Amino acid sequence: MTVTEAELGRRLKNARKSWKLTQAEVAETLGLPRSAISEMEAGRRGVSGLELHRLAHLYGRDMADFLEADFEQGGAVAALFRRTSSTALGPDAMEALRRCLVLGREAANLQRKLGRDPASTNLPAYAGPPPSTKWAAVEQGSEVAKAERRRLGIESGLLPDVARTLESQGIRTDLVTFPDDISGLAVMDARTGFLVAVNRSHPFLRRRFSFAHEYAHLLFDRDAEGLVSRVSERNDLREVRANAFAAAFLMPEVAVRSFVASLWKGRPSRMRAEIFDEDAPLRVTARTKPESQTLLAHDVVLIAHHFNTSCPAVLYRLRSLRLITEQERAVLANQHENGVTREFRMLFGLPEPNDPVEREHFKGRFLHLVLEAYRQEEITRRKVVELVRLASTDGGERLCGILDRIGSP
Repeated sequence: MTVTEAELGRRLKNARKSWKLTQAEVAETLGLPRSAISEMEAGRRGVSGLELHRLAHLYGRDMADFLEADFEQGGAVAALFRRTSSTALGPDAMEALRRCLVLGREAANLQRKLGRDPASTNLPAYAGPPPSTKWAAVEQGSEVAKAERRRLGIESGLLPDVARTLESQGIRTDLVTFPDDISGLAVMDARTGFLVAVNRSHPFLRRRFSFAHEYAHLLFDRDAEGLVSRVSERNDLREVRANAFAAAFLMPEVAVRSFVASLWKGRPSRMRAEIFDEDAPLRVTARTKPESQTLLAHDVVLIAHHFNTSCPAVLYRLRSLRLITEQERAVLANQHENGVTREFRMLFGLPEPNDPVEREHFKGRFLHLVLEAYRQEEITRRKVVELVRLASTDGGERLCGILDRIGSP
């Protein structure tokens, strides 16, 4: 099918509206008068290859999308903006999101060249009735977290790197500087697969929680195509469910109870047992010392360090497992806010809960695809340079130097 100028204009207009951009904003980005964009979209002006390339990047698409017989209308970007405006994301986040989508589409193109299906995944979809109450949302999230851990073969084990766990399931991960109210987003694109991006400006432990939270959206909300998670929408039942999933996924109940028991905490104040010797039962009772089972701030610090989560996340998890009361949680939360847990962390010699050089897992997988495609002569050296620079402006020349040393295939 040959795409006419009128059809190309219609597709460009559709893509622009998906990003909620005005013609004036597009014109300013391209350095053209607004009338030129208007004429392009009306099919009355031709679009040069360079202009189409720049427009494709602006709309987070592959240039070839606009020339194919089947053009995807709306898609994941439109789904994202149904809930969050582009102005709410901010211009820097918008540019980072474009980069995520462009890289994803380039990765999908490389996979197709290598005979792989970019949309294939072993990631299950937990279909079922949406939660009607917060309690139902918590139950759904907790149960699916257990199911996912069983499926992944980790049961009650620790998750040292949540982003790597997602990448192992074919999910692209990225760090994007969003406004503080946005913790992350999930994109479910039928053409390029799944993407999870979390807020780079948030502390490391919060990012871990956000990765698990967005993972839940991919498991539960596949039909949404795109979701933005905002702190201000924490009472939304889908957000409640995702938070419950994240807590149970990072801190499984069996593991939490086992670790608390290793601190000699969490036992009832009065314990009873009966031992039967085939003749008569022997009743045994014992009492714990008053206050000996109370979980205190120094306990919370060790639990948080063990599970690599934040103290506030630990407190809510302990409350949900009824290991502390709401009153106790509030007291401990106040102590955390006043720096008590930080003092204990320093006293115990525990490292700060941060990764100064957080790995960007998708970048490595993307560059591996580039080199595989080059080795199999599916792309040219020029394309290698283009893709490497797209993925990492500071690593392109270095990789080209490696290619120089090993020679062309």
